[in-house]
Formats: sequence, C-alpha cells, structure tokens
Amino acid sequence: MSGRVARLIKSFKRRNVEIISFTIRLATISLSNFTRNSGNMEQVIQIHNGQIEQLNHIVLQDVNLEVNSDELVFLIGKTGSGKSSLLKILYGELTLSKGTGKVAGFDLSKLSKKQIPQLRRKIGVVFQDFQLLMDRSVEENLFFVMRATGWTDKKEMQLRVKTVLSMVGLEQKAKSQPHQLSGGEQQRVSIARALVNRPKLILADEPTGNLDPETSAEIMQLIIAVSKEEKAAVLMATHDMSMIEKFPGRVFKVEDGLLKTLESLNRFDPFQPMFD
Repeated sequence: MSGRVARLIKSFKRRNVEIISFTIRLATISLSNFTRNSGNMEQVIQIHNGQIEQLNHIVLQDVNLEVNSDELVFLIGKTGSGKSSLLKILYGELTLSKGTGKVAGFDLSKLSKKQIPQLRRKIGVVFQDFQLLMDRSVEENLFFVMRATGWTDKKEMQLRVKTVLSMVGLEQKAKSQPHQLSGGEQQRVSIARALVNRPKLILADEPTGNLDPETSAEIMQLIIAVSKEEKAAVLMATHDMSMIEKFPGRVFKVEDGLLKTLESLNRFDPFQPMFD
C-alpha cells in the first residue's frame, strides 16, 4: 500500500468508519488511475443544442455537454438554476424538448418508457438526502434497486451487494437499519446502491450537502476512488466550492438558462492528507 493511500485510510479510521474490506480494495487502485487514459475513453454523455423545459418553462437552452468515461465533471450554479433538471434528463425523468442527446448508449430523443429501467441500469444516482428506504435494512435497500432494474438471480444479487458494501466499507452493516447509521454511513449506502449495476455513469446531486466538512471530503474521496475502480464517469452537481478546488475535474456553471464552461481551478492530489 502506498503512503498516500495509507494516509487516506488513516483519516477514515479517525472517523470510526468500518473500512477493513474497503482498505483492501482501495489499496489495489493505483494513483496513476486518476489521470485520464485517452486510449481507453468512451463517451458516456453527448448532448448537442439541447433544451430542457418544465411546466412549459424553458429551464436550460443551447446545452452542449460531452463527458467521457473515467472523467469527473462538476456542475455549479444557484439553487433553481437547472442543475437538477439536467441530471433528470440524463436518467430519464425529463425529456429533451429540443436537440439531441445520448447517455450510456441510449438515444434520449427516442427513449421509451420500457427503456428507462434499462438506461437506469447503466447509471448510478447519489442524492443529497440519501433517499434510503427507512423501513428496510441496508442490503434490502440495494436489493430493491436491483429488482427494479431487472436482477432476478438471488445468488448473483447477494454477491454483488456484498461486493459493493465492501467497496464502501460497510459490509458489516448489511443487516442494519438506515436510522442506525451516521449521515456519512447513510451516504456510503447511497454510493453502494449507485454502484450495484456497474454503471458507466454516476450522477451525484449535492452528495455532500447534508454532511460536515470532514465527512464531505471523505465521501468525495470515496466517490472518486470507487468510480475509478468501476471505470465510471462522475457528473456532480454541487454548491461546495471547496470540493471543486480540491479535486481534479472539469467545471460547468449553470447560469441564466445556459450551461457555461469554466476554466480549471486550483487543484491538488485527492490522496493528499487534509486532516491533522
């Protein structure tokens, strides 16, 4: 294990997070995986001249967005500016009113209701408020999503749940109820849920909005680590400028009904220790 990975694990342990299995898996991730490999990239999002409407109101227009696999992209903007609407387009909750779009191989302009579950099997979503089913255990929350997206083999389902909970350091919490977990642990369950279908794309809508700064940084590091291991792109809507300053990625700003590209901000190594 590299010194940088060890320091990251040490910072997690200070928070009393159960990460024995996660430690083993994260140790296999080379730091070089955090640089883009142009030879293996696949385009997972492609929107050209898109327009998004809600209740006959234009939310965004002239949307042009391309995201490749193994890439981290941030969306910033004021509340109500259209960040969440753009994410909803990508997982089939809304439809493009104009323009063309493809996500994980699905044509958004031709997406039928029957195809939406298939699309969502290629996409993992992490929400600010976790959106866990509070009357079910951690593993049952994951099983629920798997059944909804077409899984039927119980042994395969159990193996995948064990794997993703291991990835986020919560294998020992499989039988726990969400209310028995901390906020950071609940968000880890949300991340595990997003990973069950081996997504090509992870959409994160303010994933650290309900967490304290230290836990937010840990969750951000975890999202980056597991996305690289799963070779998934990440598109994250956030208000947290400190996360954008600390982690490498392209930045888009939603403003005045438009999606604008911003120049790169100051960055640093996501494995650099941030806590004393």
